[in-house]
Amino acid sequence: MPELILASSSPRRKDLLLQVGIIPDKIISADIDETPLKKELPRDYALRLAQEKALKIHSENKESFIIAADTVVFCGRTILPKAESADDVRKCLGILSGRAHMVVTAVCVINPEGKKSLKSASARVISKRLLPLEIEMYVKSGDGVGKAGGYAIQGFAGSFVKTINGSYSAIVGLPLYETVNMLRGLGYKHGKDS
Repeated sequence: MPELILASSSPRRKDLLLQVGIIPDKIISADIDETPLKKELPRDYALRLAQEKALKIHSENKESFIIAADTVVFCGRTILPKAESADDVRKCLGILSGRAHMVVTAVCVINPEGKKSLKSASARVISKRLLPLEIEMYVKSGDGVGKAGGYAIQGFAGSFVKTINGSYSAIVGLPLYETVNMLRGLGYKHGKDS
């Protein structure tokens, strides 16, 4: 079986794959420009980035299966950033507090023959109204830095979520149902498929 490369340094994506018995042979982060295009819709943005990441890693690893993903958090048409600082986390949580928002994760899988599958999964998330103290406690935890929308649902921020409608694993960073079926459809065998 050809190698499987996860084109992401996200430990959450690796952990999600492990939950379904898939162990990447390599992890290679795809360094691409993640600037949204003018008037680009959030789902289109996620799909474009997932595809660009997969194609970049595939160009140097043509004999391998590649999985790449991108997660976008947005309110209306406004894409929230991947929080790079405590201040970014604070701003994101301020926007999300007491509101519904969407999370979409796009996945691109490429097989060794160069066949590609590109899909997305989403979830609507409603957050409780956050007290300033709760926001500051979360900011100080450091858990939101590096996360789309400034939070990680699988951590302490899970206590901020009132309801979820959609794919939980897409919120974490890799929709498992879609990913497993895409891999299988492109010929990757693991576990009981082997």
